[in-house]
Amino acid sequence: MYSSPQKGDFISFTVAEDEKYDNQKVRRRQSCWRTWKQLSRLQRHVFTIVMFVAAICVLYLIILPGRGAADSSKDLARNHRIGGELGNQEDFGNLPVLNVNQQGIEQGKVDNMHQQEEPKRHKKGPPRLHRDPPNDNNDEDEEKPVLHIPDDVVPKSGPEDVDGRDDSKKRVAGDSDDDSENLRSRKGDSESKSSIFGAKNDRQEAVVGAFQHAWKGYRAHAWGHDELKPISKSFSEWFHLGLTIIDSLDTMYIMGLDKEFEEARNWVENDMNIQPNVDVNLFETTIRVLGGLLSAYHLSKDEVFLDKAKILGNSLLPAFNTKSKIPYADVNLKTGKAHAPRWGPDSSVSEVSTIQVEFRDLTFTTKDNRFKDAADTVMNHLHSLRKTDGLVPIFINANTGQFRQHATITFGARADSYYEYLMKQWLQTGKSERRFKEDFEAAMEGTKNRLLRRSGPNNLLFVGELVNNNFSPKMDHLVCFLPGTLALGYFHGLDESYLELARNLANTCYQMYAQMPTFLSPEIAHFNMLPGMKDDIIVKPADAHNLLRPETIESFFYLYRITKDEIYREWGWEIFQAFERYTKIPGGGYSSISNVKNPDKPSLRDKMESFFLGETLKYFFLLFSDEPDLLPLDRYVFNTEGHPLPIRTIDGAVMH
Repeated sequence: MYSSPQKGDFISFTVAEDEKYDNQKVRRRQSCWRTWKQLSRLQRHVFTIVMFVAAICVLYLIILPGRGAADSSKDLARNHRIGGELGNQEDFGNLPVLNVNQQGIEQGKVDNMHQQEEPKRHKKGPPRLHRDPPNDNNDEDEEKPVLHIPDDVVPKSGPEDVDGRDDSKKRVAGDSDDDSENLRSRKGDSESKSSIFGAKNDRQEAVVGAFQHAWKGYRAHAWGHDELKPISKSFSEWFHLGLTIIDSLDTMYIMGLDKEFEEARNWVENDMNIQPNVDVNLFETTIRVLGGLLSAYHLSKDEVFLDKAKILGNSLLPAFNTKSKIPYADVNLKTGKAHAPRWGPDSSVSEVSTIQVEFRDLTFTTKDNRFKDAADTVMNHLHSLRKTDGLVPIFINANTGQFRQHATITFGARADSYYEYLMKQWLQTGKSERRFKEDFEAAMEGTKNRLLRRSGPNNLLFVGELVNNNFSPKMDHLVCFLPGTLALGYFHGLDESYLELARNLANTCYQMYAQMPTFLSPEIAHFNMLPGMKDDIIVKPADAHNLLRPETIESFFYLYRITKDEIYREWGWEIFQAFERYTKIPGGGYSSISNVKNPDKPSLRDKMESFFLGETLKYFFLLFSDEPDLLPLDRYVFNTEGHPLPIRTIDGAVMH
């Protein structure tokens, strides 16, 4: 029968066990000492050294995890700032992929991890634009022609104000000087990258996230090819020049995406074939590839970009070998054989007159006058031709050098950037070549006389077209570059009436977005000029597509920089959210859509244009920037593909 031990028994048992245990420990220590004494002196020294090394290894292993954690934390902070590093993150953007068929636009919010406040949605009616004091003009001693617009064209005020502005600015955690693997300074450019380049606020972070989402798709499925097809996860080839990479170089640099920029730079140096046996369009290759390489060179000072630009410039020069010196539209980069486009004998006026900024910069940079001389010959010839009240038709023959009679007059496709480059060539050369300014002013006077009209019922100012000398109330989205160019002219000394016109046209461009169910603009709009209609904007089914174009955001950028009116940033933020909702593709990339009028079925077109990264996202990033020294407008001129090139003095030196 079991009985529990008494208290005294338990104590006696414990003491006995303790004495037994102590005796065992003494015997073990004595045994170890005898063993140690039996070892030779050499054996004892070897054993001591081994134990000492083992102790050091143990200490190193204990310290290493703490150090690794610190480094990981530092890397994580950098990834948080730029939205994750390429190849290491499953999701590149800070913004989630939104359902492209989801109805409506979120009210003033993009779902991203950085967004803290929810700006209110603006009313859709045309707003009253605030009139801030203009900047000081540069040419005060110069008599400025006034662009007089009749009272029935420009209203004295708009109908209503805009509510719900969110002016709060937050500095993003993790945007610090610790993150400075400065490949710019490696090339000798110390233009204060850490304080100027890179995202500085939540909205810029959102744009960087969008860029990285687009880059993720391109890198995964179209690397080295011209453009991404994000739905089929493949690519399209046009000129075999890696258009998306080249168009994106300066965008990545400005956004502070060092790793992506370095990877793209290495592709240019090691893998890019700058002379493929392919017929390319002179205009598109010049503005995208030549302009992209030159801009990347001026920002980074990396000679690899200039080396490629010089080869490309030489490959494009044979296009100018015509009787009239008006260049052919197409040229083979390997053979130098040039010809008119396949669709007809004529070149587009915009194409032959929108290569000058790039070719002039190549001459200024290389001191090789052939490039500037070829481009100047074209402009001198165009300057001499008869025009319609300063306006040009859309076609010109490369053999005869004459405009096509009765061709359409428009500020849209095939003519738009002719007017843009009149302004920008004047600026590029330090305002020394006045014929460009004079031609631009003449064209704006002709626009007032022949192309400006107002729609009903909301009195929107728009720029129409002349088709067979008859007015058409048609306006391409491409025309929305014009408000920015007008504002830029005002900034550089033109009359305040140019800024007034810019504000009114920018409002119309915003309404082309705001009056669509998707909040995305159609490619072409027709404006109502009949009484009794309820809509200002009519969109035909064939014109309802959106190609992710940059022109409206470009103009908002100029207008915000020049006026500091926050309305342009609010409008831009609304449009950015619409791009996120209806064009963002799961897995990477953005797609143009076919129907901006159907939020339930916008019909993705499976194409991401290179200018979405080269222009659209860049102008969004610049629009939301609070940095006045980020590509200032008195030091840089942007080519028509959004690539910044330096403004020069009269002798060709870079303006400082």
